[in-house]
Amino acid sequence: MTATGATVGVSIQAMDAPGFVAQVRQAEDAGIRVAWTTIGGAGGADPLTVAAAALTATDSIDIGTAIIPTWPRHPIILAQQAQALEQLAPGRLRLGIGPSHEPMMTSSFGVEWSAPLTNLREYLQVIRSLLSEGSVDFEGRHVTARSRIREPYEVTLMASALRPRSFETCGELTDGAISWMCPKQFLIEEALPAVTRGAERAGRATPPLIAHVPMLVTEDRGEVRRLIGQLGRYAEVPFYRAMFEAAGYDVNDGYSDELLADLVVSGSEAEVAERLGSYIEAGCGEVLAAPLIDPEDREGSFERAFSAIARADASARG
Repeated sequence: MTATGATVGVSIQAMDAPGFVAQVRQAEDAGIRVAWTTIGGAGGADPLTVAAAALTATDSIDIGTAIIPTWPRHPIILAQQAQALEQLAPGRLRLGIGPSHEPMMTSSFGVEWSAPLTNLREYLQVIRSLLSEGSVDFEGRHVTARSRIREPYEVTLMASALRPRSFETCGELTDGAISWMCPKQFLIEEALPAVTRGAERAGRATPPLIAHVPMLVTEDRGEVRRLIGQLGRYAEVPFYRAMFEAAGYDVNDGYSDELLADLVVSGSEAEVAERLGSYIEAGCGEVLAAPLIDPEDREGSFERAFSAIARADASARG
């Protein structure tokens, strides 16, 4: 059954495609209702391909993509892929897309980076038209798309967001806004109102904000500091630096203890479950928990994380 209402899902941290499928099955067995794949998929494998494999190997768990970058794929292709997955597992796909970031897109794909928010809007319009109406005839700044789908299936369509304007766009055009590396304070004070503004401007119901939250089941804050490198060097990426500054954090010298406390959920299993749930209590529609993994105890890290996430999700269901 498709997860509805407030949920706490998990970001799968597998090293390859078979491992991804195995972890999704493990998450489903633990009672988790939503599993997500990130840009790298499973050790760099294509995320939609591994999502298809996991959907056919499980019975009820939803699978989301956080995210599929827009620049390397034409939106008609994305719509066709989503159509195939929806046919294989009706109602269980959450297609999350986004423009990603300039350094990755230009160095890896050689794209001409410009107006990323316009790029996202055009992709969303094309995919939504194909999957809702079965046809599209669109010519924009980034995208030209003319195509038909004979029997279209509706798909949950979400997008990444980092700054207020992108959260507003998600409120206007998507079924959910997916954050990443945003401090809780920023999500509550800046992101949530922005999603609402976008929805009100479009005259539609406000979609959920999916708070993508790093987490670690440990009461040792030093352990959080030790594993923080797994979050990447976002403090050096201009868009993220601007977001951190808007949230009131100076990241010139990296992640301060104050920022880590606002960014990473940690503690005992019960504390982690409660703190993940607090995002929903604050107004976020869902939580996407991203476990930090101890490379010396990978299996133990997953077991502890899945147990805490399942506990938080059960509480969110009421």
